[in-house]
Amino acid sequence: MVLDEAGNLRDIGEPDIDGAFLASGGVARVRAALDRGDLPIVAEEGLRVGAPVARPGKIVCIGLNYRDHAAESGAEPPAEPVVFMKAADTMVGPYDEVLVPRNSVKTDYEVELAIVIGKRARYLESREEALEAVAGYAVANDVSEREFQLERGGQWDKGKSCETFNPLGPWLVTADEVGDPQSLSLRLWVNGELRQDGDTKNMIFDVAEIVRYLSQFMVLEPGDVINTGTPAGVAMGMPGQPYLRAGDVVELEIEGLGRQRQTVGQA
Repeated sequence: MVLDEAGNLRDIGEPDIDGAFLASGGVARVRAALDRGDLPIVAEEGLRVGAPVARPGKIVCIGLNYRDHAAESGAEPPAEPVVFMKAADTMVGPYDEVLVPRNSVKTDYEVELAIVIGKRARYLESREEALEAVAGYAVANDVSEREFQLERGGQWDKGKSCETFNPLGPWLVTADEVGDPQSLSLRLWVNGELRQDGDTKNMIFDVAEIVRYLSQFMVLEPGDVINTGTPAGVAMGMPGQPYLRAGDVVELEIEGLGRQRQTVGQA
């Protein structure tokens, strides 16, 4: 689906927006068809909104990328990006239920700017090359289980890869429409209480540097998703540590990228 300037949903006529779609010039094809008026309007009623990118090859995450979040976590700002992975099948739609894992007592939320890669990126040499590899951006909730992540030994991944732990969307907004990705406000509420209120200008490592840096250690493929870190206000850093429980409602938004809403359930 694509959203036109009048706010109508239109059928793009392709099965999925995935890595193959992005690599083959799918965005340009859809834009041209939309300009020609070739795409039919679709009624929204009864439709589930899924993640805007299908089957990412990988979800790469950057930790401690806002100074205020590093401080609330008791960590020094990193000298290089902190990199970890989330299982690709954690990705769900922006309005899908988020499940607290069994035996979890520390399930947390994180509003993040997600980068979606549009073309293969390998050993990039410049910031300009890095930004050229970006197809667009989306809202992500990097749901995390802090005990699994920090108290159970090993790496962070097992506290990040539980089912439903990466709601994405509602939209993939193309890079040209976003403009400067370092000038976007991002907010998150739990049960109507504002918990996170930040701005991407406060990232330690910006979008261009994240993509350039990651390309030195892995090949980024079209459709890959990169979560770029979260500002302060996570439950782990708050007095009383108000972690998520079944029945809670989480809402989050990033300027120009849309808004998510999840009800929390129990696995």
